[in-house]
Amino acid sequence: MASAPESNPQGPTGPVKNPLTGGPAEISDKVRADRELLRQAQADGTTWRAYVKLSGPGWLQSAITLGGGSLAGSLFLGVLGGTSMLWLQLVAIVLGVVMLSAISYVTLSTGRRPFEAINSEINPALGWGWVIATVMANMIFCMPQFSLCYDALDKNLSSIGGGEGLGGAATTKWTVTIALLLAAGSIVMLNLRGGKAAKLFDVFLKGLIGLIVICFFGVAILLLAKGEISISNMLAGMIPDFTQFVRPAGDLRELISGLAPDAQTYWLGTLMPTQRSVMISAIATAVGINMTFLLPYSMLARGWDKTFRGLARFDLATGMAIPFVLVTSCVVIAAASSFHNKIDAKLASTNLAEMQESPLFAKVEGDLLKRVDATLGAAAESTDQETKLNMVAALPEAEKRLAAALVKRDAFELSKTLAPLLGQENAKLVFGLGVFGMGFSTIIILMLINGYAFREISGRPNSEGMFILGVAVAGLTGASWVALWTDDSLRFWLAIFASTFAVMLLPIAYFTFFLMMNSDRILGSDRPTGSSRLVWNVLMGLATAGATAAAFTSLMEKYHDPNPLSFRIVATIWVVYGIAVVLGFWWQKQSHSASPDERAT
Repeated sequence: MASAPESNPQGPTGPVKNPLTGGPAEISDKVRADRELLRQAQADGTTWRAYVKLSGPGWLQSAITLGGGSLAGSLFLGVLGGTSMLWLQLVAIVLGVVMLSAISYVTLSTGRRPFEAINSEINPALGWGWVIATVMANMIFCMPQFSLCYDALDKNLSSIGGGEGLGGAATTKWTVTIALLLAAGSIVMLNLRGGKAAKLFDVFLKGLIGLIVICFFGVAILLLAKGEISISNMLAGMIPDFTQFVRPAGDLRELISGLAPDAQTYWLGTLMPTQRSVMISAIATAVGINMTFLLPYSMLARGWDKTFRGLARFDLATGMAIPFVLVTSCVVIAAASSFHNKIDAKLASTNLAEMQESPLFAKVEGDLLKRVDATLGAAAESTDQETKLNMVAALPEAEKRLAAALVKRDAFELSKTLAPLLGQENAKLVFGLGVFGMGFSTIIILMLINGYAFREISGRPNSEGMFILGVAVAGLTGASWVALWTDDSLRFWLAIFASTFAVMLLPIAYFTFFLMMNSDRILGSDRPTGSSRLVWNVLMGLATAGATAAAFTSLMEKYHDPNPLSFRIVATIWVVYGIAVVLGFWWQKQSHSASPDERAT
């Protein structure tokens, strides 16, 4: 018979508290057995086996980071830079793992809920901003994940074998969406129940991540085997090239260098802002604001403490970093093979009528007309459209290739271009399963995070009711994509409001954990010292700098946006929240300088 949970265990300074409830801790048989497994494995020299068996939170991180955003970003990197930008994924995930490792170290060392610790010890404005940004990101970015799943079913999976797809009827969209919502909600609830149900939740997520990796990794291996991608170029792309922040990447660099001076000036001014934006976003969004919230609470929910710090680092490396690098790199490789510096013969033609028959013409027409206007200068306004279009057709092929590089592609376009290589049905199946897995796994984790966040907001960190409410709110908001996300103007403002606030809060969240990692008051004797502290601070500083650069870039994009209202909204949020942070630090300083009696009052 299993023994009863160990109630009110003793720590070095008295009774240990449950970090989620604040009451006496109860160490379950499962947690106690896991601790013993780790200790025995360390004594036997088989630590890695125990780590593999007990891993979990890192896979949750993988399930959310491998979503529609990672897919779109990796595709664009491949289109712009070919394989020369593969290094960016490595840098992005290393910086992300550094910050998540710091978060896990602080959480497991103190056993405190981060929201409570930040509000009590650092700055309540940081804590509340962190949780509010997390909830906003969960709710709004759940919508495109539902849309992505539907598109995968419609454009790829349901059209296999000659099917016509699901169609675009609203009734069909709602039916499929509700089915996805119920399935995702049921899976999330497995994690809440604990025991064998929670284990099943872990196994399901690991299987889903494995499916995503196999789908995209298989495509990359086939491309390499058939000589579509140069191994030497791929290996060279793994070497960081920071000049890509100021110079074109891949074949585009040579294309621009071969143009006339005026054409170089135009295309550098057009291409580089987009390239920088994609690069910075890739570095900063490998770890999103809601991922920083998920990790500590998923670890606390499992009963992890100091004993599990080594496991936490291993879990992040194997469960998050490796799948992320494999999948995103494979998408970059596939996109490079299909789109980088490539256009069809019709678009390359100097005959206007033939050029207009190209499927890409409508997507590049705007940039090419702007190029012609730049050449005409003051005469552009008096020149008729037909003359301009003929000048577009007469442009050098290199300029048409540069315009094509700015076209955003999606995974469904990618599957079509690789159909001759993979076979039409195989391409649909591989990309359909991979894309569906990315979207569905992200829906599950966004709902899970929202459950944890609602517990903290309510001040009831062990409430099952608040957890279910948070899960339902994220899921229902995501399911509303049928009505909301298909409205381009509404989607535009939702994305501005959520993404800007989340991107703005990410460097603040990083800075907050930077402060916590260096705080004697929070970590005490567990605070890193000597060379260890130096390494931590350098790496965390780099990660924070990358996130800050992304936030600044986001602000500048809004500044240059044709609609001035978007910048005003963003600037107002920055100013108001900045004032709140300053006041929060002042209040915290006053609170800590007060006497114990005054603080009690």
